[in-house]
Amino acid sequence: MQRQQQTIATGLGFPEGPRWHEGRLYFSDFSRRVVNCLGPGNRLEVVARVANQPSGLGWLPDGRMLIVSMLDHRVLRLEEDGTLAEHADLSALATGPCNDMVVDASGRAYVGNFGANSVSLDSRVTASLARVDADGSVSEAASDLLFPNGAVITPDGGTLIIAETFARRLSAFDIDSRGGLSNRRLWADLGSLPPDGICIDREGAIWAATIFNEVVRVREGGEIVDRITVDTGVYACALGGRDGKSLFLCTAPAPGPRLPGDGSLLEIRVQVPAMS
Repeated sequence: MQRQQQTIATGLGFPEGPRWHEGRLYFSDFSRRVVNCLGPGNRLEVVARVANQPSGLGWLPDGRMLIVSMLDHRVLRLEEDGTLAEHADLSALATGPCNDMVVDASGRAYVGNFGANSVSLDSRVTASLARVDADGSVSEAASDLLFPNGAVITPDGGTLIIAETFARRLSAFDIDSRGGLSNRRLWADLGSLPPDGICIDREGAIWAATIFNEVVRVREGGEIVDRITVDTGVYACALGGRDGKSLFLCTAPAPGPRLPGDGSLLEIRVQVPAMS
């Protein structure tokens, strides 16, 4: 299938954590240690500077942004005046650099980490998934995960689906009314593909960036129903655009933070829009 594809930003360091929010695409750049958004004409605008590397992004109900600060195991909050404040300290739970995050409609965040400071794709080091309530209180949401990475919450708020990168699978949990997770189960076995960032579409299928040079669309049970191949590594994805049918890809040549200038953002048109 021929697809409409364009490069919408180049000269980036290592882009990650893309989120479509209120008509704009936001993303972190590990190497440049900034959070960016794309303004009119795909103009890059710096939203925040995070000295200890930004990663996952989300928003509180009042509109303030939450930002994972990777190396010091914190979640930061971007205040209305543009300053950053500590929202939560995850150091009691995070055994490696913190990474991706998903935030629910009530402002409750779930934050993963690598599990250790030095890891590889074959690592079997497990990690905890942290839960951060809207008031900043921290608790363990789940344990024994093999690099809890990209995550989504279904629109009814009832299910969390998370990429376990080192296990090469997507796992699911039921979410109770207080944010507790239970009924852990396999959502999809991805075989040899290690999922990184993920997003969900209107049919409930998951697009998963695979670290390698492709992103796959998978249904519950593990059937891969679509794949998109590009010429470099793909680490995260998000659905958005005016009609929800733009799939944004964060790309860079190799795993890990690179020197500024290696990374780019791609926009690829797909048939099924984002989950509304």
